[in-house]
Amino acid sequence: QLQASGGGKVQAGGSLRLSCAASGRTARNYAMAWFRQPPGEERVFVAGITWSGIETFYGDSVKGRFTVSRNAAKDTAYLQMNNLKPEDTGVYYCAAGNRVVVTLNYLYWGRGTLVTVSS
Repeated sequence: QLQASGGGKVQAGGSLRLSCAASGRTARNYAMAWFRQPPGEERVFVAGITWSGIETFYGDSVKGRFTVSRNAAKDTAYLQMNNLKPEDTGVYYCAAGNRVVVTLNYLYWGRGTLVTVSS
């Protein structure tokens, strides 16, 4: 299972760090990704990291503001979000799969954590 946490309410320009912890089954051998689902919209790719942590990938709207990382010892992935904007509002989901893709084609999904950015 994957459990995302760290969401909350923040003003525009603020920062949050999301965590995605694996339990029961390790995620160390999987690529990890973060997706965002704004209210009433589809889930979209935000960032991803390979199983080794060597390569990272970002959606265009978050490049330069968000950083994805992982800690193998803690079996946890992170999403550091800086300079948040109101359009970053949504439920953030973490996912694990064989490789980083921008589609929803992942093996495992977490339950999501809500991020609300006010202007």
